[in-house]
Amino acid sequence: MYLLNVSDHFSAAHRLCGYQGACSNLHGHNWKVRVGIECSTLDEIGMALDYSIIKNILKSILDLFDHEYLNDLPLLQGQNPTSENLARIIYIEMEKGLADYDAGIKEVEIYESERSSVIYSNA
Repeated sequence: MYLLNVSDHFSAAHRLCGYQGACSNLHGHNWKVRVGIECSTLDEIGMALDYSIIKNILKSILDLFDHEYLNDLPLLQGQNPTSENLARIIYIEMEKGLADYDAGIKEVEIYESERSSVIYSNA
């Protein structure tokens, strides 16, 4: 099994409703996102999946969040825009984007700062 990792980033604002602390106020992050993609076979030139395919799928998803107020996004309707919820949503969207390829999403890691991250996997 091969695990391909691709990272990208986006900037966005949010607030956490019902949270007792500073994060209940409007604030922003420069989020870093890493996706881990599993492939079990190689193609005729020895590649599991072209990185550019993964990068393009991830970028199309992150463009939905970039420079937005996350609380207002339809993808997050009825949910707090926590790192945990974002990781799960990006996982689901990556799963859809990879449907036509012989590959699957294994995990999504989101850093809301250099020192804080969450990993979501459907294991």
